[in-house]
Amino acid sequence: MGWIIALIVGGVAGWLASLLMKRDASMGIVLNIVVGCIGSVIGNMLAGPLLGVSGSVQEFSLRGLLVAVLGAAVLLGIVNLIQRGKVR
Repeated sequence: MGWIIALIVGGVAGWLASLLMKRDASMGIVLNIVVGCIGSVIGNMLAGPLLGVSGSVQEFSLRGLLVAVLGAAVLLGIVNLIQRGKVR
């Protein structure tokens, strides 16, 4: 059951990050889910040591969603930097 919640929360986190980074028009639901799940891993790697905050997308919590959105936004910023040479 945890992987279903991870997909749903990952999709929401990826969608919110794509709105935040103004990439929503170029992304579909599958890419939102992938970005959100990878963003959760990146967010936990960054927020854990730096801020002492961690969250998981395998069980829903507001903290886990915020960490996933933060990580997904960082991931999209890196993708923007590679694709266009600048962060939007």
